[in-house]
Amino acid sequence: QINLSVIRQYVDYLVSEQNVKNVFVNGTTGEGLSLSIQERKQLAEEWVRQGKDKLDHVIVHVGALSLPESQELARHAASIGASAIAVIAPFFFKPMNKDELVAFLQKVASEAPAVPFYYYHIPPLTGVKIRVEELLDGIKERIPTFQGVKFSDTDLLDLAQCINKNEREQFAFLYGVDEVSGLSVLLWHSLASALGKQGTLDVHTYNYLGRKTNLMLQAFAKPDLAVARKYQVRCGQ
Repeated sequence: QINLSVIRQYVDYLVSEQNVKNVFVNGTTGEGLSLSIQERKQLAEEWVRQGKDKLDHVIVHVGALSLPESQELARHAASIGASAIAVIAPFFFKPMNKDELVAFLQKVASEAPAVPFYYYHIPPLTGVKIRVEELLDGIKERIPTFQGVKFSDTDLLDLAQCINKNEREQFAFLYGVDEVSGLSVLLWHSLASALGKQGTLDVHTYNYLGRKTNLMLQAFAKPDLAVARKYQVRCGQ
């Protein structure tokens, strides 16, 4: 049974103790795909309610194996004022190519036409290994609200190629593999003119390592690679 009563305290803790002001609700760490549709709606509503005037962004994951359920969750997220929605690839009957994946994403995104949309790329869990670099080609024409990717994979070549070709679109890349998050930031600083909208981190250890991870990001920005490496090692431990 979900415990909605702790979310207010949790929001305050993230902001005051971890300096975290953006959340990804009903994702992998939140076990969203193990919850009922009603439970996911209740959690999304409470995060949006408690995050108002405290959090910068509340991104709600609305992916599901059932297309109608994913569409229902997208409409709900739009109705409660979520900052953005994200969708994982269906992972039982998997899309076999880019066109099939984009078609699924488009059908969900169209149910929330005014809400920024992210693709949640996590092939270690979904088994959907369509490269993000390939996915990005022409995606704005199919999904006008497309803003970027939650990139939870260790294929840093794919990530680097995405960033390298991203000058015109300026998509956002939210990197989600804690163990190599430092390497991903190094890629952004090496390949992008500014971190800004090019990328940030969205890792599950932010819940309790947010402050240290932010110190790592600040060290990269200086740049002070020795200090950044120190914090990456600490976070890994």
